[in-house]
Amino acid sequence: MGREFRWLWTAYAISTFGTWLGFGAFPLIAIRVLEAGPLEVSLLSAAGLAVGAVVAVPLGPWVEFRRKRPVMVAMDLIRFAALMSVPAAFALDRLTFAQLVVVSVVAAAADITFKAAGGAYLKALVPPADLLVANGRFEATTWSATVVGPPLGNAALGLFGPVTTVAIDAISYLLSALGIRAIGGTEPRPGRTGGPRLRVGDLLDGWRYILTHPALRPLFFNTVLVNGLIMATAPVLAVLMLDRLDFAPWQYGLAFGAPCIGGLIGARLAQPLVTSFGQRRILLTTGALRACWPLGLAFVGPGAAGLALVIAVQFGLVACMGVFNPVFATYRLDQTPTDRVARTLSAWSVTSNATIAALTALWGLLAAVTSPRTAIAIAGLLLLTTPLLLWGVIPSSTMHRTSRV
Repeated sequence: MGREFRWLWTAYAISTFGTWLGFGAFPLIAIRVLEAGPLEVSLLSAAGLAVGAVVAVPLGPWVEFRRKRPVMVAMDLIRFAALMSVPAAFALDRLTFAQLVVVSVVAAAADITFKAAGGAYLKALVPPADLLVANGRFEATTWSATVVGPPLGNAALGLFGPVTTVAIDAISYLLSALGIRAIGGTEPRPGRTGGPRLRVGDLLDGWRYILTHPALRPLFFNTVLVNGLIMATAPVLAVLMLDRLDFAPWQYGLAFGAPCIGGLIGARLAQPLVTSFGQRRILLTTGALRACWPLGLAFVGPGAAGLALVIAVQFGLVACMGVFNPVFATYRLDQTPTDRVARTLSAWSVTSNATIAALTALWGLLAAVTSPRTAIAIAGLLLLTTPLLLWGVIPSSTMHRTSRV
């Protein structure tokens, strides 16, 4: 698909592998180094996402009218600097819970901004007929990284200390910035009407477009709620497995790494399935199926049987997500005008992160008041209702053009 795409894909692969090597590093550092409890661990995730989302609100409209590659490079460098501060503070015996929160905020805001710029850049770089292929490759890369990243990361933590993978993750963002810089060429500066300055109304343009679009609106509510409920239970499940059930860190990493082979398989199947059955049917079917699995995590027990249950549940979940995600990402880009992509993606990510933050804090409190297992079960039951937001609402008329990809 061209030299430029190969460099973009390479940069994405490097940063994604770095991120998944550091999977769960902050909760693990909070639990094992700073002796944080379930409520504090949940608040760590929630605060970073919530404040990061607020900081990112004006950045989406700002990115829309800037060249996208320099923004992506800048966000990678910001994440590199923020994450490297953690091993530096640990080496000086100065690491605190507050620093972890601040780093989480900076990383979350930079991540939203990078995704907004990256989505807009991808749509400009890749022909419409190749968008599903490109998104499928990114999705396959993500799941490939999750297969090997968490087990290797947790092994590195055991061998070299609790902040090793944070340093590796930081370096991956530096290498990603160099890869994006290597794309080269000239990128035209986007024009705008109404003057060069950012207007107050620009802040709401992304949400305005999403909520008035007949097909994006149900997808928006569905994906935000599903992602929020799944991610809200992650810190609670970490406490259940690492503390209450006494799983070793390598077992915890294996439980979430091995099943991601299912995501890789799903990503490879996305394009053939769309060709055979159409985009609408695949979105509706896999969108519903991915909500059926997480309830099983409420029944995890100790030992090999409990580990096998987590692996089986995660395999089913990520296989469905592996198909759904690239089809959904392609459809969203196809339905969004070029001059609105950054604002739309930013609004989507801000809402998703804010929802995850709110639900993560709520589920941390729920786990503290009841138990981690009860909190996971409630989230699983609520997820079973989410297909109602999606099924039969997406108008088939909006699918005709993209279903031919």
